[in-house]
Amino acid sequence: MSSGVYDIFIAGGGINGCGIARDAVGRGYSVFLAEMKDLASGTSSGSTKLIHGGLRYLEHYEFRLVREALMEREVLWSMAPHIIWPLRFVLPLHKAMRPAWLIRLGLFLYDYIGGRKALPATRVLNLESDPAGQPLKPGFRKAFEYSDCWVNDARLVALNARDAADRGAVIRTRTKVVSARREGGFWTVTTEDVPTGRTETVQARLFVNAAGPWVDKLLQGAVGNNGSNVRLVQGSHIVVRKKFSDARAYFFQNNDGRIFFAIPYEDDFTLIGTTDQDYKGDPANVVISDSEIDYLCAGASEYFREPVTRADMVWSYSGVRPLYDDGASKAQEATRDYVLKAEGAVGEPQLINVFGGKITTYRRLAESMLEKIEDVLGSKGKPWTAGAKLPGGDFDKEGFEGLVSRFRRDHPFLSEAHARRLIRLYGTRAWRILRGARTSGDLGHVFGSDLTEAEVVYLADNEWAQAAEDVLWRRTKLGLKVDASAAQAIDEFLKSRPNAGAHVAAQ
Repeated sequence: MSSGVYDIFIAGGGINGCGIARDAVGRGYSVFLAEMKDLASGTSSGSTKLIHGGLRYLEHYEFRLVREALMEREVLWSMAPHIIWPLRFVLPLHKAMRPAWLIRLGLFLYDYIGGRKALPATRVLNLESDPAGQPLKPGFRKAFEYSDCWVNDARLVALNARDAADRGAVIRTRTKVVSARREGGFWTVTTEDVPTGRTETVQARLFVNAAGPWVDKLLQGAVGNNGSNVRLVQGSHIVVRKKFSDARAYFFQNNDGRIFFAIPYEDDFTLIGTTDQDYKGDPANVVISDSEIDYLCAGASEYFREPVTRADMVWSYSGVRPLYDDGASKAQEATRDYVLKAEGAVGEPQLINVFGGKITTYRRLAESMLEKIEDVLGSKGKPWTAGAKLPGGDFDKEGFEGLVSRFRRDHPFLSEAHARRLIRLYGTRAWRILRGARTSGDLGHVFGSDLTEAEVVYLADNEWAQAAEDVLWRRTKLGLKVDASAAQAIDEFLKSRPNAGAHVAAQ
């Protein structure tokens, strides 16, 4: 089957691919995006879930990257205040680690090189009197507190895809690129619908390879190029039963010079991570190793009064970061900056590859990609995404609590926790999920926790969810709160729906 000619074909449905698709279609280019699995099924749902400047990158003199990332924090918060919000970090001073003067200098730069406006500045804490000291061992007396932001990473991807589709982009999940060849002035791309095996041929004037950890594999396989450009670095996290009640997160230094975080997570848990180690296997098979679990438990136990053990774990996840291979000797020293490389002789269709990058700078990466695209295809519009709200984010960034209150007034049958969760995930689009509902019974079957049939239908019809895993671990994190029977019931329900697996179109 052939589906016509597009300006841009994008391989990869992670944050970079979806961000590029959104920016490009908003400028007037026609876009076709193919993702071989689910949206955010790779690196983009395996992050530490922070919108941050990267305090530790200052040690590696990555000032441009840090400044760009710092400037993006408040831009992204304003774009999506339902899934992004400020978070204060407590950095206890450990006398055996970095000296206080060095940390103070880094935080001074952090406060003043990135255009901070609404986020509060750094301050010094006395851990002997501040509540942040209560969960920590008594030897920690002083800390620095600074600002960054939290993000629901997988939802950020889904909302970029949703907005791109609303503006006319074709977004195809579970669609694998089988081959891509230059032919008659265009790229001819053959894709395969993974569940059915059906193939489709798409032509495009330009090909963007945003396949993340698979970027080299796509080049070597479907495109037929050689070369190795990325260094795969595994980052793993553990989720444990709640270790502290404070709303602030902790930034800890480890005795090997690396850092890790302990972050309030999904109300009832604490997220601890991340690790940094080179990865040589298939990115599809990445799982946390025993040594990584031991490393994170030992590191956290160095700080918390109550040790962190394997028995505390309720979940873990791993992601593979496709860092641009700059020859750094250690995984944690490899650059987190992005590199965009174009391939193709004059007069033939161009291929532009995305190497590296981090979730905080995805929007700026997309703008940089559009500069390269415009050089090839000609300009169609100006940069526009900085002031454009993502779906559900059309309310003031300080107005979350007011939105929850209004949602509860309109739906008094919802519990406070249920209403808050829906607004956190969907923002103003939560009203669409409950459209016409006057009682909790109108929301249909409850699969577990407070996950209703109405929400699952919304995710299938609007956000490309085709399986329980998509719903429970990427669109929501209710996999932490429901059992295997609920997952099975969701799978059966999704398969039973008319046109199950059909492509999601513009709304």
